[in-house]
Amino acid sequence: MVQNVFLGTGSNLGDRLGALRAAAALLEPEAHVIQASCVYETPPWGFKDQPVFLNQVLRVETELRPPALLAFLKSMENKLGRKATFQYGPRAIDLDILFYDDLIYSTDALQIPHPLAAERAFVLVPLLEIAPDFVHPVLGKSIRDLARKVDCSGITIYKESTDAQS
Repeated sequence: MVQNVFLGTGSNLGDRLGALRAAAALLEPEAHVIQASCVYETPPWGFKDQPVFLNQVLRVETELRPPALLAFLKSMENKLGRKATFQYGPRAIDLDILFYDDLIYSTDALQIPHPLAAERAFVLVPLLEIAPDFVHPVLGKSIRDLARKVDCSGITIYKESTDAQS
């Protein structure tokens, strides 16, 4: 059965925009991109002393169950050059399952919805653009309502020419 899934993508090392584009392209045929937010430049979250990120949210359709989707995304991260680092540290690419329809799923390896999605402006701002009325299945609040409660300062729509200068 086809499921609607929201994926968070992010990069703050190397060709950030290229990494996001490559990730979206590599999803096929396992996950078909239905909708993509704009790309946003966002301040680091968690560990602040690192380069700014590019973030985007993709709405995809997939038949992969959560564990298989997670394994697929981790293999994509490896193909795209992600290296092991510390929690919230810099990365060439980061791919997260944010929501999987209205599923609530929890194992040691994976929690859906993403446990920090409601606290992260770099997730909520792109989600607000493409799915403002989507209701968080645990919190029972829409993305619009959740976005009102986080600090969205410093998040801007990415202008492609700025990467050429960095």
